[in-house]
Amino acid sequence: MKAIILAAGYATRLYPLTLHTPKALLPIGKKPIIDHIVEQMDTIEELDQIYVVSNDKFAKDFEDWAETAKSRAPITVLNDGTTDDSNKRGAIGDISFVIDEMKIDDDLMVIAGDNFFTYSLREYVDFFQQKDRDCVCVKVWEDEAALSQFGIALLDEAGKVLDIEEKPAKPKSNTVVFAAYLYKKETVPMFAEYLAEGNKPDAPGNFPAWLYHKKEVYAYTFEGECYDIGTPESYREVCELYDK
Repeated sequence: MKAIILAAGYATRLYPLTLHTPKALLPIGKKPIIDHIVEQMDTIEELDQIYVVSNDKFAKDFEDWAETAKSRAPITVLNDGTTDDSNKRGAIGDISFVIDEMKIDDDLMVIAGDNFFTYSLREYVDFFQQKDRDCVCVKVWEDEAALSQFGIALLDEAGKVLDIEEKPAKPKSNTVVFAAYLYKKETVPMFAEYLAEGNKPDAPGNFPAWLYHKKEVYAYTFEGECYDIGTPESYREVCELYDK
């Protein structure tokens, strides 16, 4: 298994915090967000390579971080060559970029570098291997007013995805999809197919929303918390909860 950590965004909503520091390197509990992700990845014995995809502005920051990062699996930083929001590739564009550059032909884990979570990646991978299908991870969300800010999944009783919609105006359920995905080896080439059809390259949840029409996708309902750090307020809230 290979892993991609998406860290090529410019996080303009977090300015001035991210003017000179990439979001994934902002600290929570005295260490960067990305360190928390890598710690969870270290529990996956099958994972033998971690790719961090960054932009041209912050690639050197991630290269410096990777030199001292504590990780069982080797970490490679890739610069996607973009310089600002006007020419960014988008998350799916970056995933396809890494697949092509590194010739990935393996099961693939994709996680957004701005996600801080407390659930077990090991248990998520166990579910993925048990189902032997592509997987998304979800949680039932109690704050109905906030549902339109997320990707929303509709599931059957076995957890199979019946529908995924990115930031719907009228959500069909209260099951929120978070940016941690597990894809089978045979699915990896389909990123190129998705982009060749002219589909949106930005939000990573757009790919499984397309994929479930073509093959079975299952949802792992996690226990614990997951925070998508998008604003100074959300970052401050998470720091107050976990700054230990």
